[in-house]
Amino acid sequence: MNALRGLALLLLLQAGGEALTHALSLPFPGPVVGMVLLLLSLAWEPLREPIAAAAQLLLEHLSLLFVPVGVGVITHLGIVAEHGLQLAGVIVVSTWLGLAATALVLRALWRADPAQGEPGAVAGGTTDRG
Repeated sequence: MNALRGLALLLLLQAGGEALTHALSLPFPGPVVGMVLLLLSLAWEPLREPIAAAAQLLLEHLSLLFVPVGVGVITHLGIVAEHGLQLAGVIVVSTWLGLAATALVLRALWRADPAQGEPGAVAGGTTDRG
């Protein structure tokens, strides 16, 4: 029952994000605003437990979320066969670009917070750079 309450809260936060986006004409997708609302709501203790239960439920059944993608690939197998090499290239390049952007942002954030120490530092004060 707690997981069901958590799922309802997650959907409510997403709907709230959509409503705020449309009402304020924000240039952000509604689910992104909903995620910010989720982050803010996790500071409130009564919401943490149901949301954690919903998250655990979703993680336990995460593999089910890949079924529609697999069905879509099988349904459009002709397109995949015709453009498979290009699709693979786009996936590889976009993955590398995403990883590079994440690394650059993380590096900038580490530099912005001197209390965190040097990137790669471990408890003994040494780095893993060699």
